[in-house]
Amino acid sequence: MVRELRLFLLALQFLTRVPVPAWVGFDADLMRRAVRHFPLVGALVGTVGAGVLLATRHLWSPAVAAALAVVSTVWLTVALHEDGLVDTCDALLGAASREKALAIMKDSRIGTYGAAALGLVLLLRVLLAAALLSQGVLAAAAALVASHAAGRALAVALMGTLPYAGEQAQAKTPALTRDASAADVGWAVATGALLLGGVAALQPAPWLSGGIAVVLILLLFSGMRAVLQRRLQGYTGDTLGAAEQLGEVAVLLAMAAWPR
Repeated sequence: MVRELRLFLLALQFLTRVPVPAWVGFDADLMRRAVRHFPLVGALVGTVGAGVLLATRHLWSPAVAAALAVVSTVWLTVALHEDGLVDTCDALLGAASREKALAIMKDSRIGTYGAAALGLVLLLRVLLAAALLSQGVLAAAAALVASHAAGRALAVALMGTLPYAGEQAQAKTPALTRDASAADVGWAVATGALLLGGVAALQPAPWLSGGIAVVLILLLFSGMRAVLQRRLQGYTGDTLGAAEQLGEVAVLLAMAAWPR
C-alpha cells in the first residue's frame, strides 16, 4: 500500500505542481512504474477543473465558467501537455525529416503550427465544457474528470507500444524513456476505461456518448501510433503531451454529443 501511494505521489509530482512529501523523493525505476497512475492523476486534475466550473457557474456565463475551469487545469499542470502539443505540431507539420522534427521539439520557440494548434485546442476545450454545462451540471463535471483521465491513458498506451525516439541522455525525464511494463500500461488503460464508462453513463445519451468516445480514442491511438512510428520511429515526451490533449478533446466531443 505504501509503495502504491509513493507511485501515485511520484506521478502527481511529475504531472502537476502539487507539492508532495519529501519522503517521496525520486527513483527512476519507480518513476517508470508510476505511469500506471497517470490517469488517476488526470482524474484529480479534472476534478479541480470541475470544481472551478461548478463554483463559477453561478457568477458568470457558461462560457466564462468553462474558460476559468480550463485555466485552472492548465495552471495546475504547468501547461505540461499544452507544451507537448505545440512542439509536436511544429515538429511534425513543419519538418520533413526525422532528425529535423526531433530538433524542432528541442527548440523553445513557438511556430505557426504550434500556436494554431494550441489556440484551437484551448478553444474547443472551453466551448465543449460550456456546452456540457448547458446539458447538466453533473454531466459536465464528470466529463471533465473523464477527459483528463482518458487523455493520460491514451498517452501511456502509446508509451507502452512504441519505443522512445529521442536521445535518452537528453530527455527531461530519462526514466520515462524506458519501456513501460505491460502490467502498468494495462492498469493505466483500465483506469481510464472505467472512468470513461462511468461518466458516459451519466450523460443524457449514454450509449451515444460512450460509443463515440471509444471510436474517437481508438482512432486517435491507431492514427497517432502509425504517424509517430512512420515519422519518428517512436514517441517523445512532447508527443505524449499532444496525445493527452487530443484525447481530452475527443472525450469532451463525445460527451457533448446530443441528437439535434
